[in-house]
Amino acid sequence: MTSLLQAEGLSKHYGATVALDSVDFSVSRGVTGLLGPNGAGKSTAIKLFLGLIPPTSGRALVMGDESYRSPESRTRLGYMPEHDCLPSSTSASEFLSHMARVSGLPASEARTRSADVLRHVGLDEERYRAIGEYSTGMKQRVKLAQALVHDPVMIFLDEPTAGLDPVGRDEMLDLIRRIGTEFGISALVSTHLMGDVERTCDNILVIEDGRVTEQGAVRRYTRETLTMFIEVDERRDELVAALAERGLTAAGDGRGPVLVEDVRDEAFDAIRDALVASGARFGDWPRSGASSRTSSGSPDGNPQRMRAAGRIGRRRPVMEDLDGDPDGPRGSL
Repeated sequence: MTSLLQAEGLSKHYGATVALDSVDFSVSRGVTGLLGPNGAGKSTAIKLFLGLIPPTSGRALVMGDESYRSPESRTRLGYMPEHDCLPSSTSASEFLSHMARVSGLPASEARTRSADVLRHVGLDEERYRAIGEYSTGMKQRVKLAQALVHDPVMIFLDEPTAGLDPVGRDEMLDLIRRIGTEFGISALVSTHLMGDVERTCDNILVIEDGRVTEQGAVRRYTRETLTMFIEVDERRDELVAALAERGLTAAGDGRGPVLVEDVRDEAFDAIRDALVASGARFGDWPRSGASSRTSSGSPDGNPQRMRAAGRIGRRRPVMEDLDGDPDGPRGSL
């Protein structure tokens, strides 16, 4: 299979800091997860393939060309940045039309293309409003749309679910998956959430401390088990004690998720009661939302939300040092 991206002995140093340390990997067609903790080198790798910065040594190849030296290769890429960088007083329609024109599309085609892409990302009815009036989720969709408007071969998505509530996160992940399966556009999704990778990606590339530690098909690293991971913001010790009182074996290191062993269907009521009794708060609750719980143990009364907050899976050693996410649940690898 032909590689879209190829790293050959790729290194990037910032003074004495080594962001990438002579890494070798390839990315083929499909949706690939670039997984690692904050500061692992994910964003540096993306910038190198976009040609925004030169490598210290080695090569970053985009469809066979060195991106830093080949403007043509960069025209086949799209980029969704992590941080908010949108013009607040411009409408999404105007902004996307402008980005399409910058990419070389004629004016009429740019307007048509921008309308089509905004419809695909769910902003058809809101496209004439100023972007500054948009919610965080809507702004994320605009950033995704501008990465797609020139019909690239591949897009880079840097933390696409950052700052989103559970519903917005699910919708964004569904969009990413559709882009890969229905639109035929390949994607490299940079994230520190294994749950995002499980939902959207065919392949995975794990980077830690500037080095590649794992790569391959996602199915090689995941399987469903009877261990539940419950990501909470606080009161982990209290949650572990409350679970033990109800006959459930649980452990937590005070930093990562609480692990509950041998969770079967009849245990969910006990887990719900332990969460309420301990006062523990799910890590994927919106910060601005209400904090009161219902009888299901989730903010909206949906039992499936508890399953989402405690994603079931097997932890592999490579994931033990990944950062927790204040905005959402962490899966397992």
